Amino acid sequence: MANAKYLLIGSTEGYSGKSATILGLTHQLKKQGIGVAYAKPLGTYSDDSEELFEEDVDFLTSTLGLSASRVRSPLLYLDEETINNRLQGNNQTDYTEALQNYLAEIQGDLVLLEGPGSLWQGSLFNLSVAEIAEEIDASVLLIARYDSLLLTASLLGAKKFLGDRLIGVVINDIALQEMGKVQTVVKPYLERQDIPVLGLLPKNNLLRSVSVRKLAKRLKAQVLCRPDRLDLMVESLSIGAMNVNSALEYFRQRENMAVITGSDRTELQMAALETSTHCLILTGHIPPQPLILNRAEDLEIPVLSVNLDTLTTVEIIDRAFGRVPIHEPIKVQCIQELMNKYFEINRLMNSLGLEPAVTV
Repeated sequence: MANAKYLLIGSTEGYSGKSATILGLTHQLKKQGIGVAYAKPLGTYSDDSEELFEEDVDFLTSTLGLSASRVRSPLLYLDEETINNRLQGNNQTDYTEALQNYLAEIQGDLVLLEGPGSLWQGSLFNLSVAEIAEEIDASVLLIARYDSLLLTASLLGAKKFLGDRLIGVVINDIALQEMGKVQTVVKPYLERQDIPVLGLLPKNNLLRSVSVRKLAKRLKAQVLCRPDRLDLMVESLSIGAMNVNSALEYFRQRENMAVITGSDRTELQMAALETSTHCLILTGHIPPQPLILNRAEDLEIPVLSVNLDTLTTVEIIDRAFGRVPIHEPIKVQCIQELMNKYFEINRLMNSLGLEPAVTV
């Protein structure tokens, strides 16, 4: 659409919160009467399931209430076969021209494009963040997770790479004890370097959580009870490998956890069920005692059985935290509330030259 403005949502590294930001941002823009469209030029595969993330686009489309004319599914998927064909010279498509055609008919005042996983991803196809922005004259909003003060270095590098197209950054996942430092040191420094900081979002365990359903799928687990409660969200992981008294004290310090323990550790399983456990995961090949399943049934806690050792189970679950799409309504509501509170929507609209179409 010739009159549409483009905002490319990029990140310095993968799993930084682009989709979540788009959900919150669209909610704010629609309240301002801005007609929003959404496109994701580059699609990717899940590390664990080897499934296309087409469902990401479907979920965003339905959640944001966008019509077909305001959405574009990926132009290109970064699967191994596609990359291999490009490397061998079997695919010489000019994707800069393809990108123009891809966006030609999309309708909206502002098109939000979800960028690749990092600043460099997509370069093989001339579809990196910088190349997309240059081709369609897009502004760029970068999302970055806070880990330490060294984050400033990667954002300075991004500024040198993107130049004036970078109209702002959102720093998220900031631990409560670090927020003061980020507000008084990091933000003023970046602003002095002509890098507008449009949002500082605190760490939120719910957004990094994973549903029991997703865990069961990734673990290829058998659901022993309460298959109707697989939408419970797991925010932390505990391993039941100590004596029962130590375990109880440990479990009581955690919230909304998944507990992994041997299928023969009945006393630990019972201790876990009496605390803030959202899922019990049993390793080993021994069926749990009926009293455990009966108690879990009463407390509405799903029990999963896996044919994996404890270490492998822990590794799979660890990879899941913070790396699952935001497909749960409770997460959508959470990110909308965070963005409403901590993101400077008016500053962004001014940078894009957008005027509110409604009185807020």
